[in-house]
Amino acid sequence: MSLTLAAALIASADRLLVCAGAGMGVDSGLPDFRGDRGFWRAYPPYERLGLRFVELADPVHFENDPPLAWGFYGHRLALYRSTAPHLGFSVLTRWASEMDTRVFTSNVDGQFQRAGFAEDRVVEVHGSIHHLQCTLPCSDLVWPADQVDIEVDPETMRAVGDLPACPMCGALARPNILMFGDFGWVPDRSQATLDLMTSWLSDNRGRLVVLELGAGTSVPTVRGFAEQAGGHLIRINPREAEIRSTDGISIAMPALAALSELDALVG
Repeated sequence: MSLTLAAALIASADRLLVCAGAGMGVDSGLPDFRGDRGFWRAYPPYERLGLRFVELADPVHFENDPPLAWGFYGHRLALYRSTAPHLGFSVLTRWASEMDTRVFTSNVDGQFQRAGFAEDRVVEVHGSIHHLQCTLPCSDLVWPADQVDIEVDPETMRAVGDLPACPMCGALARPNILMFGDFGWVPDRSQATLDLMTSWLSDNRGRLVVLELGAGTSVPTVRGFAEQAGGHLIRINPREAEIRSTDGISIAMPALAALSELDALVG
């Protein structure tokens, strides 16, 4: 029944806001770092080293131990580059060709752009691993990481060889990602797309269908944005699908399975 109701909403919509959390990438084979055990399953060397995700995703390491910092982010950069978006992304890009669609995501993996979404249609609220900034930072410059290829020792998970440098001042570069306890993140790239999104939402409030995918409660940024966007909310999550809105639709399924079934119903 929930799938049928959700499909009817999507089929009749002319504006779609997709709000995606880490669960959207799981079906592509990407880890979601859910708790220490989940992180260590994805990265067994860090369990051996006794290092947790929240300890590694901290900008202090770029100052105190750059090979450790770039070992972690360099490995993730290579992983995200080599991972193809699952077929659920194709469903969304096809819907986007038929209705005005925007994306708000906490993911830093660039999967939506790789699936065909334009840069200005995707708000990466926590930044992107595919872009760099200065660690100082010496300026607000954010640049693509296209030429960065970090060699990582699989035993120590430390970067080997030369590390990226800021083209302005020569200091160490880092991913343009909002990390834990991060006071040096340059938000300009994310803010520019968020400003476009805010204007779009203002023009379309009340006319939206909001499709939330794989957004949990541990980092509630995406869930909060979806709830406040002002549209009919469809929440898809295999574990945390509960919804407070009286006219919202809850679907307790993984993203790919739900999108596949919805696509069949939408027709």
